[in-house]
Amino acid sequence: MKNLGKMMQQAQEIQAKMANMQEELAALEVTGASGAGMVEVTLNGKGEARGVKIDPSLLSGADTDVEVLEDLITAAINDAKAKAEREMQARMQDLTGGLGLPPGFKLPF
Repeated sequence: MKNLGKMMQQAQEIQAKMANMQEELAALEVTGASGAGMVEVTLNGKGEARGVKIDPSLLSGADTDVEVLEDLITAAINDAKAKAEREMQARMQDLTGGLGLPPGFKLPF
């Protein structure tokens, strides 16, 4: 029964740490880029867009290709999302490192 009590205590500690981590992730901002930095998208840790920057040279001239610009924006969003996910995974690893969870087991459920 001591192990069960200890596990319950660890679970409560993790729950409190996860609530704190979720607040931190909401405040986290990551920037993804594409086109050698000509397009940048900033997302928060929840994946909500916070800003988009487009180099004016992409918009100048009569030969501006809208499809290329759309692709660059999409690539920058995906880059920012991947960075946010890596940060979240790193923080979750720090949080659950001492639990000895089985491989592939993910929190939150």
